[in-house]
Amino acid sequence: MKPFQASISLLTGKQPPAPMIMRYSAPMPSITLSAPAKLNLFLHITGQRDDGYHNLQTVFQLLDYGDELEFDLRDDGEIMLRCEGPTALEDVSADDNLVLRAAQLLKGAAGDSLNQQLGANIKLYKRLPTGGGLGGGSSDAASTLLGLRQLWNLNIGIDDLAELGRQLGADVPVFVRGHSAWAEGIGEQLTPLELSGRWFLVIHPGCHVSTKEIFSHPQLTRDTPAITMAAFFTGPTRNDFENLVRRLAEPVDKALIFLRIFGEPRMTGSGASVFVSFDNEAQALAAQQQVPSEWQNFVAQGVNQSPAWEQLNSVSLHPG
Repeated sequence: MKPFQASISLLTGKQPPAPMIMRYSAPMPSITLSAPAKLNLFLHITGQRDDGYHNLQTVFQLLDYGDELEFDLRDDGEIMLRCEGPTALEDVSADDNLVLRAAQLLKGAAGDSLNQQLGANIKLYKRLPTGGGLGGGSSDAASTLLGLRQLWNLNIGIDDLAELGRQLGADVPVFVRGHSAWAEGIGEQLTPLELSGRWFLVIHPGCHVSTKEIFSHPQLTRDTPAITMAAFFTGPTRNDFENLVRRLAEPVDKALIFLRIFGEPRMTGSGASVFVSFDNEAQALAAQQQVPSEWQNFVAQGVNQSPAWEQLNSVSLHPG
């Protein structure tokens, strides 16, 4: 299966231009950032490490759709989070909440360089489902690191910020760096890619897939031979989780069968969301009209740079 090779070109020989973030002497009073979804255009598991983590190869495609976070400065050192939106969960503990964990991790890493009287009110508007394979929690954590770095005027470089993100989850660094990418290792070894901006119909079929359980399942394929980026453009690829999840979660299987009407569908991450690509928005919207009403779904376009970085550039040039 090779539905994407004609639409992707590698940035050869150099990294994409780094977004320009200007620093100001005083903290900013407020900032709003997107937390975009991602799709795994393919996902191969090439082995299991001694520490239990899995080596993989994948392509992260960022989307122009996702969650949104608002950050407002506090002067009492407290970090307060309020969640709302169609997929917001009310029973997530502080220890499991990636937004709060990211905020506390950044504050700790800043140390004496941060006025400890600075805090933040964070409002998270959730559109992305939990356990959907769309990177919602990881993207929220990354936008929290980026947003609070700007809000608090911290002199922390992007490499250090990505390393903080890695401590929160393997997918967080790609959202911190903010560019669609080829990924290896546990997902932290990133090579930026330029993708063509195809449109996607994404369906979440209403079931939760536990990433931990799928990774530990004895029937999971863990020995797919590694490929080169050139082979990705020209050869067949797959999602190594897909066949297993289809057997364990019937709604995922049904959603993939449905999407075959429109093309060659695929599951993203370890599920449960599935997607199919289109040449243009009109085709994607026409297909969306046929999706059964019980399935959460959205249409989005693939983007190369994260919307969060575009917003950071804008707010940096127009402080206050």
